[in-house]
Amino acid sequence: MRSDQIRQGRLAGERSGDLEHFLASMDADRWIARADLLVDMAHLLGLSRQGIIDEAPARALMAALLDLYDHGVPEEAFDERFEDVHAGKEAYLIDRVGEDFGGRLHMGRSRNDEVATCIRIRLKEEIIALLRSLVDLRATLLDVAAGHTGTVMPGFTHLQHAQPTTLAHYLLAYEQAFSRDTARLREAYARVDVSPLGSAAFASTGFPLDRAYTASLLGFSRPAGNSMDAVAARDFAIEVLADASICMTSTSRLCEELVLWSTAFVGFVRLDDAYCSSSSIMPQKKNPDVAEIMRAKAGSVAGSLAAAITITKGLPMSYNRDLQELTPHLWRGVEAARQSIPLLSGMLGSATFDAERMAAEAGRGFSTATELADVLVREYGLPFRTAHRIVGRAVRHGSLDLATLEAAAREAADFSVVELGLTREKIDAVLDPRHAVAVRNIVGGPAPEAVAAQISEQRNLLARDKAWAEETESALSGAFEHLILEARRFAA
Repeated sequence: MRSDQIRQGRLAGERSGDLEHFLASMDADRWIARADLLVDMAHLLGLSRQGIIDEAPARALMAALLDLYDHGVPEEAFDERFEDVHAGKEAYLIDRVGEDFGGRLHMGRSRNDEVATCIRIRLKEEIIALLRSLVDLRATLLDVAAGHTGTVMPGFTHLQHAQPTTLAHYLLAYEQAFSRDTARLREAYARVDVSPLGSAAFASTGFPLDRAYTASLLGFSRPAGNSMDAVAARDFAIEVLADASICMTSTSRLCEELVLWSTAFVGFVRLDDAYCSSSSIMPQKKNPDVAEIMRAKAGSVAGSLAAAITITKGLPMSYNRDLQELTPHLWRGVEAARQSIPLLSGMLGSATFDAERMAAEAGRGFSTATELADVLVREYGLPFRTAHRIVGRAVRHGSLDLATLEAAAREAADFSVVELGLTREKIDAVLDPRHAVAVRNIVGGPAPEAVAAQISEQRNLLARDKAWAEETESALSGAFEHLILEARRFAA
């Protein structure tokens, strides 16, 4: 195949292999090769519809493009002498149908709007895939939570025993976080869903293109409103990377807890063997490697986000070649998130939680002290700060029995809780972790009825998000199917 046809006019001389490799974007371009064919077909149909290209070259080009679509872009189109797959594919088409025909496809178009359109197409597909995975993960969290509404466990602040809660309440906290990730990605999708095609280098084109027509063919909601912004903007990529990074941050937090919980000195969970590895020297080891690698992937996604922001922060309008360096970070970031979320769902769904071990820890560390202070307020009329001081003083003395509380009350507040009517039986009842959970039955609380309401509400939201993802995926794939059908009719 010929050398890079784009260099043959203004530039002379040959490049070294090192220079070609430095400039090439072929690894990242493999992500968008299929999208590039769709963009070519839509552009060609648009050129023909507007009478910009004659029938003979248009049909010859469409037949060649369909052959590439059916059989794949040949490896020679990814040769680094072409810098990118767009130039490599154009060289292939010129070789196949001749320059008089093949050289006409690029009318009214630049690689700037071409690549921006390809990135948005592929990114829309990646967003949908990630959304579908998040829907599955949230369903898993809700299902596991529904089976553990009565599983009492310790809740932690500062990684210390704080107050009793339930495993369901804990899992629902993460489901809430992942539901917000879903909402963010849905919102980002709307901003990705605009077509740059027809913007050309940045100042649009004098050819009478129908940009709304090609946008519709490619499954976009509308054409981009400003041609300079259309080719220069990568904030949509940064936004998706930010959303993926936030999602992976929650993922990393959950994985961190699974790692801790699976240790012998915590023992709250047993992970399925499929999600663990062993040691090459220590035969007893069962290491939570999937959770650990997922925890590390969160750092990789955050790194991709930081790189994307840094690459774009000093760029003048409009297009600059620096943007080529952003794209690999985009694909690495979204791929890490898309790979991680289904594995997290599987790891949680196959895990075994030790309810007895959790219950044994639920009351440790004076975790029911807050409820005792609350009872002194609710039932005996003390100001909360006074009750807080009395219970805290008793904890300092090492016990929450009646004698210690009485001594603490006289020492810290100069009155008797026994005279107020506090009894040993009352203290024993209040210090039961199940009691502390049961009375926290307001909206969002850990009591079984409050948790059941949360599960019901989140299932309804999940159903709406699932329907949106399915409908959006169907609409996008339907647009592509229609485009291919129109292309085949045109070439026939």
